[in-house]
Amino acid sequence: MATISRLYNDYSDAQAVVRELDRAGVPASDISIVSSNADGRYSTRDGKTIIDRDGDGRDDRAEAAGTGAGIGATVGGLAGLLAGLGIMAIPGIGPIVAAGWLASTLAGAAAGGAAGGIVGALSQAGVSSDEAPAYAEGLRRGGAMVTVRTNDANRMKIENVLDRSAVNISSRTDAWRRQGWTGYDASAPVYTAEQARAERALYR
Repeated sequence: MATISRLYNDYSDAQAVVRELDRAGVPASDISIVSSNADGRYSTRDGKTIIDRDGDGRDDRAEAAGTGAGIGATVGGLAGLLAGLGIMAIPGIGPIVAAGWLASTLAGAAAGGAAGGIVGALSQAGVSSDEAPAYAEGLRRGGAMVTVRTNDANRMKIENVLDRSAVNISSRTDAWRRQGWTGYDASAPVYTAEQARAERALYR
């Protein structure tokens, strides 16, 4: 099995890709989505993850269901996968939301039990050791990532879907280096909501 990951500017972009993967027939059990929660759109209540993009204190999925849109329409397909969306705080990254098989690996980083922290957890999950620091930095700056496990026969099809709105990781790291970035630093300050929004706006 190969592991393929791509970085996106935000959760919405990553969510749209998850929808496309679902339509392409990729099993939900092979897909993971991880996103920064720097802007606090997701919280927990009574042990459950609440999605509150409009800031009214109510779970958007429940509101959508009440108006007939249905939970699946709000979370963008693969409702079973995304119903398991959980929140955790990872040292050096800050708060994230994660769902799918990668979430349990990242939980080790959140608890401080993963060797090498977030970079080590991503490498353990199959992200290349060269790219894992860039993905970690992308998450720290407010981004999102989708990771898929696949066999060689389906690899090209999945890469075509993942690449449609993905960040070019080489170009993005080059841009960060021009701003003075020298590599992922777990001790760097966590991005605020304002910083995450400003970072995303640079690349829109």
